[in-house]
Amino acid sequence: MTQKDPFEPDIVARALAKNRLGVPSVVFFGVAGAAPLTVIIGAISATYAIIGSTAVPIAYVAVAAILSLFTVGFVAMSRHIVNSGAFYSYISHGLGRIVGVGAAFVALPAYSVMQIGLYGLFGAAAANILAAFGVVTPWWVCAIAAWLIVTVLGLLWVDLSGKVLAVLLVLEISIVLIYDLTMVSHPHNGHITFSSFSPAPLLTPVAGSLLVIAIAGFVGFEATVVLSEEAKDPKRTIARATHWAVIIAAFMCSISAWAMAVTTGPENIAATAGEHQTDLVFFLVGKHLPTPLIDLGYLLFLTSVFAALLAFQAAVARYQFALGREGVLPSGFGRTHPRTGAPLAGSITQSIIAIIALSLYAVSGLDPLVYLFAWMSTIGGLGVLILMWATSAAVIGFFARGRRRENVWRAFIAPFLSFLLLSVVLTATVIGFGELLQVDGSSPFQWLIPVLYCGVALIGFCWAGIMRAGRPEVYAQIGRGADGRVSLLTDNDFPKPLHADPVGARSYPY
Repeated sequence: MTQKDPFEPDIVARALAKNRLGVPSVVFFGVAGAAPLTVIIGAISATYAIIGSTAVPIAYVAVAAILSLFTVGFVAMSRHIVNSGAFYSYISHGLGRIVGVGAAFVALPAYSVMQIGLYGLFGAAAANILAAFGVVTPWWVCAIAAWLIVTVLGLLWVDLSGKVLAVLLVLEISIVLIYDLTMVSHPHNGHITFSSFSPAPLLTPVAGSLLVIAIAGFVGFEATVVLSEEAKDPKRTIARATHWAVIIAAFMCSISAWAMAVTTGPENIAATAGEHQTDLVFFLVGKHLPTPLIDLGYLLFLTSVFAALLAFQAAVARYQFALGREGVLPSGFGRTHPRTGAPLAGSITQSIIAIIALSLYAVSGLDPLVYLFAWMSTIGGLGVLILMWATSAAVIGFFARGRRRENVWRAFIAPFLSFLLLSVVLTATVIGFGELLQVDGSSPFQWLIPVLYCGVALIGFCWAGIMRAGRPEVYAQIGRGADGRVSLLTDNDFPKPLHADPVGARSYPY
């Protein structure tokens, strides 16, 4: 019997579970990350109340158009690179390994704090629901209960999490459609109006804030690519699932925002939202639906947050797995459970960070909705927006060295347009970041967070430079993925590659 080389990697322990997820399961992860019911009940109602504009529906349509352009190049690149590192891997291939490691150092805190922030929303919402039944429970007890379940599911088979998300999201989408139909069927003054879809308000100064808040409502859809190594036929599955995730989230958010304005009248929606805030939707439909359907809506709002928690746990763990496998993080992060294929170290690390953060917030007594959910979600959303912007540039750079049978639209035009549009949105976000956090003009937080992201990216650049000088063989693995190859398509869609150059070869000269 041939003895195994001690330096030869254990294939089972260093590979994610393959062929686990079909298109529907990957779509559910993407839509769960975007958490449309959470956005509808929380973000859309708050936007109406705070900004006071009737252009919320058209803002979501505009953002959907921007992200659709982004998705064109994003999924075109996914057909050539199958890597759970997603943004990090794409940026490494398109803009170079040093920039890619910097992107990874942005991605890790961004996704981590977004998930931790959702625990604050879950805990507060669950405590309120229990209080309605006469059970008084601190928010952090509910949050820790969710943390425990997410931690366990994060260590099990990814398709099990997909099935859980499937059930939750089918129910979530169903209740949203029921609520929307109810609101539209009871229009203000008996007339349905489409004035909320007028693009004119997007030419006013309020457009920047609207687009920034709207784009934050889509963050999480890109989780589809993080699951590429576990998908069946990833070159087809990921492309379809990503497009569907954007379409479903866009449809639900824009139609729901419009339905709210229809039932109150566009001229009254801001005042009504200001009065009822996150109870706006339930107030609007409560007059026309039986109580059990309203109670079900509250419950599904809670499960929507839970679904997003599960999706972000998967995303963070797989980012850490990809970085560990390629030597950017310690090699222990690049190992998986031999039976479930789950990335052990990444999932456990995220759970440890989350429980420490929850403990600190519980002891401090800070409002979990403001200082945990709102702040963390906004901070994480900025990081993901930076990654999207850089990825648009990376797509252009990647296909500039060869279109790999992609047409000009997918390889250049759509990525270039998305880069320009995302540049505008990112600039508006950074300028108005203090307003998004709702801090005054003298607060250091209005500039501290963007500076911190620049700082962690710089640390990533330096670490990549150190790796290039001291460990060139490890540096050569950055962004290479499961098999270290970039595929070239044949004329018959995506069967076997005709040729593939290993990363680090002349065609990838960074």
